[in-house]
Amino acid sequence: MKNPAETTRTYPIAAGEPVISLDKIHLQIGGIRVLTDVSFKIRKCGILAIVGPNGAGKSSMLNILNGFYKPTSGEITFRNKTRRAMTPSYAARNGIARTFQNIALFKGMSTLDNLMTGRLLKMKRNMFMQALYFGPARREEIAHRKVVEDVIDFLEIEPIRQTPVGRLPYGLQKRVEFGRALAMEPDILLLDEPMAGMNVEEKQDMCRFILDVNTEFGTTIVLIEHDMGVVMDISDRVVVLDYGRAIADGAPEDVRNNPEVIEAYLGVSHE
Repeated sequence: MKNPAETTRTYPIAAGEPVISLDKIHLQIGGIRVLTDVSFKIRKCGILAIVGPNGAGKSSMLNILNGFYKPTSGEITFRNKTRRAMTPSYAARNGIARTFQNIALFKGMSTLDNLMTGRLLKMKRNMFMQALYFGPARREEIAHRKVVEDVIDFLEIEPIRQTPVGRLPYGLQKRVEFGRALAMEPDILLLDEPMAGMNVEEKQDMCRFILDVNTEFGTTIVLIEHDMGVVMDISDRVVVLDYGRAIADGAPEDVRNNPEVIEAYLGVSHE
């Protein structure tokens, strides 16, 4: 059961206004400083790319946004409410969904059943009622299945709806994981390298789906991506991390021409 005091999804924020602001975020794990004094804003209905060399702290930042990690210090303002940290349950209840760098699907379950797990948070009937599959529980599952079938149609994966995902090629598994996140009907979608390991055609399809989700549903997108061509094509803002620090934050073209960014990627000599 939702706790109304813990739900802020209905707070009115106009497109382009900050929906999440991170202020002086520090993260230390053991003796390792992972993030240092990172501040940036995530704007409603935008597409923000977080980029940087390997080990820059990108996935750790997503883990902070959806509550897997608690910052050592700093503040997170989510829909005008400031908190020391998110929690996974709070993030999920308030419309934040996530995909992972390493695919986290139920390999023995079908595509349809994997997407249905994205609806679990929205199911109100208890396990006993669901097991009986009678009356309100049956009507509820039919309604949730309709949402999932719409996602399947949207992502053009109808031919694999009953296929166990462990039998699918890597690119389709990534699409199924994307679909499971969409099944949550998120306001904010965090994508950790959604195109990693894909061929050119698969990347083009994923870019199209991400843009469609953003434009058709108004979903705010935050993605980590190493393909700078993709980043420049689909994002409206880019944050660059290097050794746990934010070295650039701005429009894609401005970031691409930033000397610090060029140095971080290319290792420009100081001589």
